Amino acid sequence: MSADQKKAADASDHHGALAGFKILDLSRVLAGPWCGQLLGDLGAEVIKVESLVTGDDTRGWGPPFLEGESAYFLGCNRNKRGITIDFSKSEGKALLAMLIPKFDVLLENFKSGTLEKWGFDSAWFEVNAPTVVRCSITGYGSTGPQAGLPGYDFILQAESGLMSITGPTDGDPTKYGVAIVDLATGMMAANAIQAALLARYRTGKGQAVEVSLFDTATALLANVGNSHLATDKDSGRYGNGHPTIVPYTTYQCSDGLIALAVGNDGQFSKLAELLKHPEWASDEKFKTNAARVNHRAAIDALVGAELIQFSSHELITLLRQHGIPIGQVNTVKQALASEQAKAKKMVLEIKHSKIGVFKTLGTPLTMHDTPSSIRHAPPLLGEHTDQILHEYLGLSNDNIHDLKNKKVVA
Repeated sequence: MSADQKKAADASDHHGALAGFKILDLSRVLAGPWCGQLLGDLGAEVIKVESLVTGDDTRGWGPPFLEGESAYFLGCNRNKRGITIDFSKSEGKALLAMLIPKFDVLLENFKSGTLEKWGFDSAWFEVNAPTVVRCSITGYGSTGPQAGLPGYDFILQAESGLMSITGPTDGDPTKYGVAIVDLATGMMAANAIQAALLARYRTGKGQAVEVSLFDTATALLANVGNSHLATDKDSGRYGNGHPTIVPYTTYQCSDGLIALAVGNDGQFSKLAELLKHPEWASDEKFKTNAARVNHRAAIDALVGAELIQFSSHELITLLRQHGIPIGQVNTVKQALASEQAKAKKMVLEIKHSKIGVFKTLGTPLTMHDTPSSIRHAPPLLGEHTDQILHEYLGLSNDNIHDLKNKKVVA
């Protein structure tokens, strides 16, 4: 039985799809930790390595804090055990050299070239850890004029063009409400890591995986980017509207905003009928989606004038009965308190050694035969240092005490 087959067998014993796989997570802030959390939710053993004094930057990002622990940090570091190591010391690098071969995946988001500067280049991996998948998350990748620059979600949203297509039609470019480039990069990294592990199943070898915020942000342009490439025309902002589908925006009801997404001509015809304006569906200006896109302002005004007469509940009930996509524009509080969020277990409680019980967002990964799970609360800084050094490296209490005296670990 190959090593990966053994891990697959272990996974069936421990339920999670990635049970048996071990991830050494050297990353911090959001993209890398989000990737590590996704892999942990799927069952992988994730060891988070942090600096001795302050740890991950997000430990200080707040308020809010729960008993001194940042809500931001708590939201992207569950299912991990934590260790602190000072890599500026030679003994710290020596610990890393001993740890890496014990893992299936090394995840890091240092500045490009940092690991190589420490001596962990491709030749080192070939000799010392040939089966390890090493995933590097950077701002701009290892090539191009901006290679080596640090990457920040907000800057990449600006540079990639994402901000230029977000915000009011007559207003300024606007960033997304969460760090969408970081989050998407973390998901891309998780996909690439799992693909590399599948490739290892065939080849028996690990490989270097490179994911950058720049590449992810550019890819997120999706249909808008491809429309530009097809026409050479730049895109603008449509507020809550869609560049190529109409009507597809927010409208005011008598008691608040709703989001309406009419995705095809059949749905539009049904909407026109329900609003008692069946003539819209035969009007040359509105009968096809392409025509409606060209007469966006006119049809939006007509639809808006009718929808304002409904309450949001009344309208949502009516249109959903006829298969027309519509939803309430909720606040975060309303969304997380919804019956759907409860049914999907998207708000969970975790028991934490310092906080007690706290609420957190659930996992979106529903695996029916190998279910995802939450097994570890986000670690305190260095919470499992002794345990991990014993378990992975077999160090004695005296060895660990000596390393602590030298401030290599804490």
